Amino acid sequence: MGKWRDGGGTLTVGAGSEVREVPLRIAASYRARTRGLLGTDGVEGALLITPCGGVHTFRMRFTIDVAYLDRKFNVLAVRTMRPGRLGLPRIRARHVVESEAGAMERWGLRPGTRVRVSVPVTEVSPPAR
Repeated sequence: MGKWRDGGGTLTVGAGSEVREVPLRIAASYRARTRGLLGTDGVEGALLITPCGGVHTFRMRFTIDVAYLDRKFNVLAVRTMRPGRLGLPRIRARHVVESEAGAMERWGLRPGTRVRVSVPVTEVSPPAR
């Protein structure tokens, strides 16, 4: 995918009969990446932070699952982080997915899994003449 933008989308985990589609919020701007899930009491679905190689949970209100993804959306690692922790940065990570603790296990998201991110197509108006 080209340039990422803040917005919504769908995270698809698994293949065949074990497919899970999860609502996704995308944080691509500096401001959205910096804020992440801070100030929230939970998350419906997941949050994709891109580009991102590491996260922290300082000032977080709840425990989260964190999945580190490479450029091709392969899961490198999945960690559960309590509030007030600093996660180790992953050198090959290009994206991070965050969700409430336990959600990724329910979705079957584990190292080696490949996920797909779908964003709605926005209509582009023709250039003004």
